[in-house]
Amino acid sequence: MFKIQTLNKISATGLAQLGEGFTISDNEANPDAIILRSFKMHDMELPGGLLAVARAGAGVNNIPIDKCSEKGIVVFNTPGANANAVKELVICGLMLSSRKVWQGINWAQTLKGKEDVPALVEKGKGDFGGVEILGKTMGIIGVGGAIGVLTANACNALGMKVIGSDPYLSDKAKAALDPAVTVCNLDEVLAKSDYISINVPYSAATKHMINAEALKKCKKGVVVLNFARAELVDDAALKAALAEGSVSVYVTDFPNSEHLDVENIIAIPHLGASSEEAEENCALMAAAQTRDFLQKGNIVNSVNFPALSSDTPGKLRSGIVYKADAENAVGARIKAEFAAKNDKFEFNNAVRGNYGYALVVFEGDSCNGACDVIRAMPEVIMARSIR
Repeated sequence: MFKIQTLNKISATGLAQLGEGFTISDNEANPDAIILRSFKMHDMELPGGLLAVARAGAGVNNIPIDKCSEKGIVVFNTPGANANAVKELVICGLMLSSRKVWQGINWAQTLKGKEDVPALVEKGKGDFGGVEILGKTMGIIGVGGAIGVLTANACNALGMKVIGSDPYLSDKAKAALDPAVTVCNLDEVLAKSDYISINVPYSAATKHMINAEALKKCKKGVVVLNFARAELVDDAALKAALAEGSVSVYVTDFPNSEHLDVENIIAIPHLGASSEEAEENCALMAAAQTRDFLQKGNIVNSVNFPALSSDTPGKLRSGIVYKADAENAVGARIKAEFAAKNDKFEFNNAVRGNYGYALVVFEGDSCNGACDVIRAMPEVIMARSIR
């Protein structure tokens, strides 16, 4: 029986994907796996028997990736599962930044109790004029991601000129983009766009990528839309640009105290993936990946270890996380140890960065002592048998 701890409210439909052989609790003391959404794990003591952490969403900056990797804990995310929900909110933010709809709605509420409201509406509506997006240029930073592709194609369908940058653009993503979308470098996106949507993951390399220097390269009056991560934007630089008018509107899905009650900042309370469909899709994917790893040792959509799966039937499986070297000599030694004591087995192996993962499928129900030898190797971080 595998024990699952949830650190946030997770869709019941998604958790049902785990099926039999799993217990689920929000206060499990020694879980085999954790499933969460936005709960911040950095100050949390990781349970000793923890094997996996599954983020029901794409961003994983709330999870201590390095600490998990050092302990052999596989961290999963669910790329693309909430992409449509985020895309729709980007489009909503685009409209809100162009037409002063929310300001107008708030103003209309102040007319309650006054006489001849229709006449007051006609008199006051001139304060809430805006611009159309038709023919304007949308620049997408991270156009090759699932959200970037959907946003680019949606903006193109709305009659916008769409340009985007992505140094990691895959052939699959490029094929999914509408042919009218132009892929260029980041400086061109900054210089040519009337609207800029940020759709990249947060990392040390992308922290404050929208800073004073980047904003100086933008068109005067550009609109910045951030539905990716708060840390991608330097708040001080953004507020200074708003004050001087070089940025006309900032739309953020990650408000903090610096954003509140500031003219021309539209602060949305982290609603990007908060649709019933997105929450269910993310939970379904997170649960399926967790189940497949715990029951079979398969790794799909991990952010810290290589992807590796096998559908070969076997009575025994072994999953091994180890510190890899440049030539993957450790992986070769692990295979040799199994080969020395077993005739019939399938050996699968992959390396990602400093870590390797081996997935071994045995025809019989024993590894004939090889598992204990490998578990004692100094480079091996985690080794488990799966029956």
